[in-house]
Amino acid sequence: MTLSADEKLPLTAHLEELRKRFVHVLIALAIGFTLCYTFKEELFRIVTLPLIEVMPKNSFMVFTSLPEAFFTYMKVSFFAALILTSPYILLEIWKFISPGLYPQEKKYVFPFVFLSTLLFSAGVLFGYFVALPPAFKFFISFSSEFLKPMVTMREYLGLALKLLLAFGLCFELPVFVFFLAKIGVVNARMLSTQRRYAILLIFIAAAVLTPSPDLISQLLMAGPLLVLYEISILVARFAVRKPRAGRKKVPVEESREVSESGPAATGEQDE
Repeated sequence: MTLSADEKLPLTAHLEELRKRFVHVLIALAIGFTLCYTFKEELFRIVTLPLIEVMPKNSFMVFTSLPEAFFTYMKVSFFAALILTSPYILLEIWKFISPGLYPQEKKYVFPFVFLSTLLFSAGVLFGYFVALPPAFKFFISFSSEFLKPMVTMREYLGLALKLLLAFGLCFELPVFVFFLAKIGVVNARMLSTQRRYAILLIFIAAAVLTPSPDLISQLLMAGPLLVLYEISILVARFAVRKPRAGRKKVPVEESREVSESGPAATGEQDE
């Protein structure tokens, strides 16, 4: 759907376009879920590897209700389908918002889809390989001869998916900052001057999101966020639209005065 600069879609057209994109996303998720559910046991084993490696020998997981295993496999399949179809979902999101962008801004479609997918996948992989193993090792360390861990499928999957999703979304920070800078909510100077508060918020978020209270796990999450924040400052500087060469930016107040007094001033000069 292409529109000229002066055309505006009515609300019903926006809702129809949103419904169309939403249906496309649901179809993609359904296809991805069907594919992933055929490998549900392999996917669940991959998700539980960080815990299996630190559990005592002859340990096993349990399910405490009859439908628990079924719903756990469904959650794993849905999460895997979400990652598998994320490039297409991001593309559909872009198609919905692109009619409201300038032509020179629409060229960012490929970088947006590629970088968003790359950063989200990097966050999930970082959480899986770096953050989860020491966290689970910390929790399992409380086991003893008389105290044995008995982890249920539902509890483990809920904790693991929550953390992996949190890492994936946190790694999307540069993408979020890019669009916030594009619409004028933030800029590079603001992010630089507020760095000290951002560092404080990052460590608070790391303390809340990490499952274990030890300092190492919190640093493992805060470290990448600090790096991503500095990258976001560069992204915000790049995202700010620069005026074209040869054109001088006129303040809004001055332009209003000129527009209001223009005809009168011209008439006085003619007299």
